Amino acid sequence: MIKITFAGAAGEVTGSKHLIEFKGKKILLDCGMFQGRRKEAAVKNAEYPFDPKDVDAVVLSHAHIDHSGNIPMLVKKGFEGPIYSTFATRDLCNYMLRDSAYIQEREAEWLRKKKKKVIDDHLYNLEDAEKALAQFRGIDYEQSFVVTEGVVACFYDAGHILGSAVVHLIFYDKDTGERHSLGFTGDLGRPGLPLLRDPQMLPKCDTLITETTYGDRFHGAVTTIEEELEDIVNGVCKKGGKLIIPAFSLERTQEIVYHLNLLHKDKKIPEIPIYVDSPLSGNVTEVFRGHPECFDKETYREFLDQGDNPFGFGSLKYIRDVADSKALNDKPGPMIIISASGMCEHGRILHHLKNNLQGHENSVLFVGYQGEHTLGRKIRDGESPVNIFGDPYKVKAEIFSIDAFSAHADRSDLLDYIHKIEGVKKIILVHGEEESQGKFKDALEESGRKDVQIPKRNETIEI
Repeated sequence: MIKITFAGAAGEVTGSKHLIEFKGKKILLDCGMFQGRRKEAAVKNAEYPFDPKDVDAVVLSHAHIDHSGNIPMLVKKGFEGPIYSTFATRDLCNYMLRDSAYIQEREAEWLRKKKKKVIDDHLYNLEDAEKALAQFRGIDYEQSFVVTEGVVACFYDAGHILGSAVVHLIFYDKDTGERHSLGFTGDLGRPGLPLLRDPQMLPKCDTLITETTYGDRFHGAVTTIEEELEDIVNGVCKKGGKLIIPAFSLERTQEIVYHLNLLHKDKKIPEIPIYVDSPLSGNVTEVFRGHPECFDKETYREFLDQGDNPFGFGSLKYIRDVADSKALNDKPGPMIIISASGMCEHGRILHHLKNNLQGHENSVLFVGYQGEHTLGRKIRDGESPVNIFGDPYKVKAEIFSIDAFSAHADRSDLLDYIHKIEGVKKIILVHGEEESQGKFKDALEESGRKDVQIPKRNETIEI
């Protein structure tokens, strides 16, 4: 018998964390950070329905913080086992987890300055992150490896971000001779996106755990991205304003830069300053250049063959120094500023929004998912004023959103992928908001799937 406890991303999008128990062994699929209201996040990220000391291994699907960001906390609380991931995920986490620790330490300083309560047990520091990084074990795609006794796993390319994987696990009970195969999508990518390879199909699975982030929605066509981006950039240039793009340092920033490069080469947008204001984005971009095995041959390698760099061109500048970041406030438009975090919860993007939201000549472009209760969701949904650093700011800038940038499979992509996997008897839906999961469950059942379950947080399912 296999037991799975859904300790995160159950009925919600962030905080992916699923504990598998088999023959006395415990394996954790992902260990992500919950992102949302500060107090709720602090509690959810510090509490576990299991003892971290008892976990034998972590199998990590990819480096996004809502899948990897709580690993240092797991280590801080006593986990000492291996963390299995692809090599690219390991290299990305080297920066992502250190950056996460830095953000938490800075936020704690800010809370103390505001004389608000800080519970140290809800935080991890750089030392915790470095200890966790020492426990990573890089594995190639399509290379089977033993996770624990009786459990073998294999990574296949998820096509979501650099190094992302769908995970195939085989459980063998030597006492009974029974085998059970389980697939975990992590976050599934979209076919046809530039830069990365398309998602690889999972082998035959008895049980499938799948994300449902966009289980109730359809994305715009990938082919419309550059046309929409061209119109937005040219509109901002005519007004002489600043285009602020909140973007995750990992993947989304590189995609935006890639498309701006193409528009720049084709002379479809003016020669204007473009700033990537995020030290982490610069580090992540270097990791991208070090992992050509993850890229789509028809796109990225075409640039390399021509001797071009798709992540650095003409008027593009990467900002690392704080003083240079602050100096952008005094520079006149037009210009483009790409900055993290993608949901506007932390980082330098908050300063750029504070300084530009109230200008009619400016624009904000959202290019990724905005979680419930995040500042990004509030701005995108039309709230005004919004609070930044505790002060209200009216939203006078023009707000845009391009869903086609999403690296998540949409409803049709998910249905198509699931229906192509052979042997699936049970489907478990995670990583989605309640409404999205309910609608996706209905779609699966209408297509003939009989055993579809939506676990609640900390619920255990036996298979």
